[in-house]
Amino acid sequence: MIIREYVQKDLPAMISLWNEVVAEGNAFPQEEMLDEKSSAEFFALQSYCGVAEKDGKILGLYILHPNNVGRCSHISNASFAVSSSARGQHIGKKLVLDCIENARRLGFGILQFNAVVETNFAARRLYERLGFKQLGTIPNGFRMKDGHFENICPYYIEL
Repeated sequence: MIIREYVQKDLPAMISLWNEVVAEGNAFPQEEMLDEKSSAEFFALQSYCGVAEKDGKILGLYILHPNNVGRCSHISNASFAVSSSARGQHIGKKLVLDCIENARRLGFGILQFNAVVETNFAARRLYERLGFKQLGTIPNGFRMKDGHFENICPYYIEL
């Protein structure tokens, strides 16, 4: 498996993967699905997009961008998606490590995840094993697909 920067020909697979996670409704705050036009713009606006590729198939991706502007633009933010058919293969770990490396390379000083759902135990364990610190808990910060609310746990790591 390789982790590399995305190229235009990856967009159909990236759209499918992104929309899979949006449709699950338990990790991404987005509710709108990406299409060919919106995805090209969305991914092009990121500071970096990485994909996990194995045997010519995109199994995961991440986006990296500033968390805010101006005096807070040294803080980056990222989102990760792994195909449901490929979960449990440590793809997420490889994506996070690549993201940290690219965040440093791009000059960010901190990588922060704003909205990790408290019940996303796999992601939280991964982030903590990689040295991320939880900033606290925001009660009822994430509306799940079925309409109930879950707490969110922001995480960060100094780069």
